[in-house]
Amino acid sequence: MAGLPRLVLLLSGKRKSGKDFVAEEIQNRLGPDVCAILQLSGPLKEQYAKEHGLDFQRLLDASDYKETYRKDMIRWGEEKRNTDPGFFCRIVVEGVTQPVWVVSDTRRLSDVEWFQDVYGAAVQLVRVVATEETRKRRNWVFIAGVDNAESECGLDQGVTFDWVITNDGDELSLDSQLEKLLHFIYSKL
Repeated sequence: MAGLPRLVLLLSGKRKSGKDFVAEEIQNRLGPDVCAILQLSGPLKEQYAKEHGLDFQRLLDASDYKETYRKDMIRWGEEKRNTDPGFFCRIVVEGVTQPVWVVSDTRRLSDVEWFQDVYGAAVQLVRVVATEETRKRRNWVFIAGVDNAESECGLDQGVTFDWVITNDGDELSLDSQLEKLLHFIYSKL
């Protein structure tokens, strides 16, 4: 396992809320030598692609290709997690040396619990929110079996977030929120 991070930000939010955008903004401001973006879906998609003979790179982008397999990937990932809740978490942290980790796609309570158990007080929960109207402008459409599955709703309740970032397209508001979070991050370095 990698060295201990100073700070682990677990980002969660609905599809098209802008989790990846917020993660990239944080990394851009801190620099890649200080901040690593980790995606739990990366090892999931890689293993799923291997087992099903699919194009791993195409499963990583925001394409129709990924959407074709999304429901089955969710089912398959749940089976893996039910057997071993930390399976994907352990893979994603291997070899990471930066002091700040941003997990851009935290979706389940089991993921939160694993990081909290392993990294304790270094963990901060960050919820990225956007209105349904904003998400629709970003081409979100409700998909039964996806948007009402644990992968989208698992952290809707029972979790207290340390930070809530509203990402509705107001650049000044987002910048102000990120500056407060960055001030906190710098206090941990």
